[in-house]
Amino acid sequence: MPSTLPEGEPAPTDGALPAEVLAGAADRPLGIYLHVPFCATRCGYCDFNTYTAVELGPGVSQSSYADTAIAELDLAHRVLGDAARPVSTVFVGGGTPTLLPPAELTRMLRAVDERFGLEPGAEVTTESNPESVDAAALQALRAAGFTRISFGMQSAREHVLAVLDRQHTPGRVDRVVRDAQAAGFEHVNVDLIYGTPGESDADWGASLEAAVATGADHVSAYALIVEEGTRLAARIRRGEFDAPDDDVLADRYLMAEETLSGAGFAWYEVSNWARSEAGRSRHNVGYWTGADWWGVGPGAHSHVGGDAVGVRWWNVKHPAAYAERLQAGRSPAHAREILDAATRRTEDIMLRLRLRDGLALAGLRGSAVQTAERARDDGLLEPASYDEGRAVLTVRGRLLADALVRDLVA
Repeated sequence: MPSTLPEGEPAPTDGALPAEVLAGAADRPLGIYLHVPFCATRCGYCDFNTYTAVELGPGVSQSSYADTAIAELDLAHRVLGDAARPVSTVFVGGGTPTLLPPAELTRMLRAVDERFGLEPGAEVTTESNPESVDAAALQALRAAGFTRISFGMQSAREHVLAVLDRQHTPGRVDRVVRDAQAAGFEHVNVDLIYGTPGESDADWGASLEAAVATGADHVSAYALIVEEGTRLAARIRRGEFDAPDDDVLADRYLMAEETLSGAGFAWYEVSNWARSEAGRSRHNVGYWTGADWWGVGPGAHSHVGGDAVGVRWWNVKHPAAYAERLQAGRSPAHAREILDAATRRTEDIMLRLRLRDGLALAGLRGSAVQTAERARDDGLLEPASYDEGRAVLTVRGRLLADALVRDLVA
């Protein structure tokens, strides 16, 4: 089952936002996230808010989903009012967005453009599973204005894919990356997962080499997290597999850094590498740097606000409840959280420290200053960047990033 929503205060039924978070919004970047909650099958490790049924109740069939999402875009435009402005990034995620026909994804993108406008050079991304698209679909998506695509590769070894319940064969990723490039996509990402039960160092090395060989200009590599409620968690609990080992995960990360940097990629976030600055995911950078974004879809999260105050809210999870609220003219928001300056400063540390550009030391307070100094002395922060006023993680620091963040915000 998908993970539970966080607690929060009740969200207004009309979606209204506090006036103070809209102040100055027109000068901040705006991104739109479009969640497509459908998958052909549920992978054993996945706890995302996705559903395999074609029909989930009135208004939430795959064939009518675009209309429901567009209704939330209408709401977003009304709520933002004078703070509505052209969108700099659009990200269609899931689920498997490309289970919807290209024409439906095109309608959703056009709705964003018609209501908000797209900035010149806007980044428009869709996620995709390799088996869910062909050359014709990729050409249609590129013609519609999609500029970036992210394929869920996960592994180049069949037995690893089988443990993860992935449906594609390893060679399929090469084919779709080439097809995407031929269609004119400016940037192509492949996602990898390391630490799957039964995966050896040789398996992981082969997956890294295969990802590089696709010609993609961006690679994301994530440690497997075994989430409660998933099939994989149940199989580990029954003793079918061993749980991922922290030391093994650290070694696999170091392998990723060595292979990818040796192939011309550079890290810009702990789990993300790109061949060039242009290849970085601008939409995800917006999340990490506190930009405004509106998340459309069941379970989607949104954020609007500046340095002093902000608001984050999240939609009801089930597609039927989501559609029902929009059909009744109500906001689909389940709850929200008002973010004061202290909370925003904490989140800034948590997110910006993970970036290659690092965190401004001037933003640290109290004991965090001494913590950062010790981290530099312990080899977790780059000395040269520290001398320039920024906390930038070393490779060892990236391995211990979560622990360092906890120390900095304690």
